[in-house]
Amino acid sequence: MASPLLSFFFFFFFLCYAAVASQSPFTEKAALIRYWNRKIPNNLPHPAFLVSKLTPLSASDATTFFNLAASDPSLLSSHLASFCSAAGLLCPADLTPSLSSHPRDSDFAAYQNSNFTNYGTKSADGLSSFKNYSDGLNVPLDTFRRYGRDSTFHDDKFSFYAPDGNVVTANFTSYGTNTAGGTDGFTSYDESSNVPDLKFNNYAAEGTGREGVFTQYSDNTNAGDQAFNSYGKNGNGATSDFSSYANNSNVIGSTFTHYGEEGNGVNDTFASYGDNGNVPENNFRSYGDGTNGGVDKFTSYRDQSNVGDNFFTSYEKSGNVGTADFTNYGNSFNPGSDNFKGYGQGSFNDQITFKEYFADNTSFTVYAKTGVDFKEYHNTSSSSTPTASAVDTKKSAVEKKKKQDLAKRFVEPGKFFRERSLKKGTVMPMPDIRDRMPPRSFLPRSISGKIPFSAASVDGIFRILPDTAMGKAVDSTLADCNRAPSHGETKRCAASAEDMIDFAVAVLGNDIEVRSTANTTGSKGNIIVGDVRGVNGGKVTESVSCHQSLFPYLVYYCHSVPRVRVYVADILAVDSKQKINQGVAICHLDTSDWSPTHGAFVALGPGPGKIEVCHWIFEGDMTWTVADHA
Repeated sequence: MASPLLSFFFFFFFLCYAAVASQSPFTEKAALIRYWNRKIPNNLPHPAFLVSKLTPLSASDATTFFNLAASDPSLLSSHLASFCSAAGLLCPADLTPSLSSHPRDSDFAAYQNSNFTNYGTKSADGLSSFKNYSDGLNVPLDTFRRYGRDSTFHDDKFSFYAPDGNVVTANFTSYGTNTAGGTDGFTSYDESSNVPDLKFNNYAAEGTGREGVFTQYSDNTNAGDQAFNSYGKNGNGATSDFSSYANNSNVIGSTFTHYGEEGNGVNDTFASYGDNGNVPENNFRSYGDGTNGGVDKFTSYRDQSNVGDNFFTSYEKSGNVGTADFTNYGNSFNPGSDNFKGYGQGSFNDQITFKEYFADNTSFTVYAKTGVDFKEYHNTSSSSTPTASAVDTKKSAVEKKKKQDLAKRFVEPGKFFRERSLKKGTVMPMPDIRDRMPPRSFLPRSISGKIPFSAASVDGIFRILPDTAMGKAVDSTLADCNRAPSHGETKRCAASAEDMIDFAVAVLGNDIEVRSTANTTGSKGNIIVGDVRGVNGGKVTESVSCHQSLFPYLVYYCHSVPRVRVYVADILAVDSKQKINQGVAICHLDTSDWSPTHGAFVALGPGPGKIEVCHWIFEGDMTWTVADHA
C-alpha cells in the first residue's frame, strides 16, 4: 500500500501533468470555463470556435490590468502596447511621423504602416517607383505626404497603396503637385479593402504639360467612406485620365471635389465613377469649373448601381471656349435619389454635350440654356401613363424582370435560400462565409466592465483618432448597441464572454448550447447538402444569435430571434462527394417586419411575410438554442 506522502506526490504530479496537457487552471480562460460550467451545467462540450476567442491573459497580467482599470481606466493607455499584446486586442499602430527625404530614383519594393514624407521631391528626368504601400494590413493608419512634388520631366509610378486592408485609414497628401512634363502613374489606391476611411488630396495639381493617369481608386471595397480632393486642379496644358473610382463597391460613401478645376487648355477624362455599386452615397462637386479651352469628358456615373443617394453639383461651371461631354449619368437598374445642379452654368462659348441622363425622383436644376446639346433625358416615372397599351405593359414587365435579374448580382449567390433547399442531395452555391473582421479576443468582464462604454473613453484609452476608420467603427458599434430594440426584439451587446453567456441563459434558460458552421471550406463555390438534422427535431424554436461588432476588443451584438428552425447539415464537395464541412443554418419563419428591399427578397422574392428565409451561420458568428440531447 502506498504511503500518504507517495500518494500526495502522485496526485501533485497528476495535477501538473493535467495542467500542462490541457491548460493551467489559473488562467483567465480557465476561470471563464468554470463560470460557463456553473451557468450552463449540462456538461456539453465547449466548442473550439468560442473557446478560441476567450482572453489569453494570464492570471498575473489580468490582475495587473484590472488594478489599473479599477483605479482609473485611462491608466490602461499608458500601458497600451503591453495591454494589447497580452490580451490579444486590436490596437492602432504607434506611428512616429517621419520627416525624412528620399533621393530621386529610389525604388521601394514595400513600405508598411508608417508615415512617409517627401518622396522624389524636386527630381529632374529619370523615374521614381513605389511598388507596395501597406498591403493587406489590419487597421493600418497611414499618411503619405508629398510624392514627386516640384519635379521636371520626371516620371513617377505608384503601383499599389493599401490594397486588401481591413479597417483602413489612409491619408495621401499631394501626388505630382507643381510639376512640369513627365508622367504620373498611380495604378491602384486601396482596392478590395474592408471598411476604409480614405482621403486623397491633390493629384497632379498645378501641373504644366504633365500627363496624369489614375487607374483605380478603392474599387471592390466594402462599406466605409472616401474623399478625393483636387485632381489636376489649376493645370496648364496637362492631360488627366481617371479610369475608375469606387466601382463594384458595397455601401460606400464617396466625395469627389475639384476635378480639373480652373485648368488652362487641359484634357480631362473621367471614365467611370461608382459603377456597379450597391447602395452608394455619392457626392461629386466641381468638375472642370472655371476652365479655359481644353476638353472635359465624363463617360459614366453610377452606371448599373443599386439605389443609394447621389449628388452632382457643378459641371463645367463658368467655362470658356471649351468642350464638355457627359456620356451617361445614373443608368441604374434600381434607381435611388439623384440631384444634379449646375451643368455648364455661366459658361462662355462652351460646347457642352449631355448624351443620356437616367433617373427617377430627380432634380436637374440650373444648367446652361444655350450651348448645351441634351440628347436624351430618361425619366421612367414621368413617362408612364395609366392607359398604357398591352405592348407597353409587356415591355414594362420585361424591364421589371431585367431589373430583378440585375439586382440579384448584388446579393451573393447562396447567401439566402429557402428551407426546401436543406434537403440531402441539393446542389447549391455557398456564399463567402469567411470572417472578415480582424482577429481580437474577449476581455474578462472584470476589466471590460471598468471601461466606460462610450466613444470618448474607448478612443482615449486605445488612442483611436476619431476621424479614422477605427474611430468611426467604434461610433457605429456604440450606436447599434445603444439604439432601442426593434419590434419584438430583445438585445444586448456582450462586451465579454460572461455577458454573452448571461444573456443567452436569461433568454433560453440554463440548458443551452451554441453552434456555428465548422469552417469555411466550400465558400464561394457550389456544394452538395448531405445529411440534415433539425435541432430539437426540427421544431419551431427560439434562438439567440450573436454577431461580431468592430471594436478594439470583442463585442458581440446578441439578440433573440423568435420563430426559427435551426439545422445542422453535412456539406459535401461536388466533385468527390466527401464531407468537407458541417454547416449550421437558421431559417426565419416570420419575415413580416423585414424591409421590402432586404437582400433576401431581392434574391428570392416575393416580399416580407410571404416566405421564410434561411442562411448559414458565418464564421465568427454563432447561434444559441436550447440544448439538443437527442
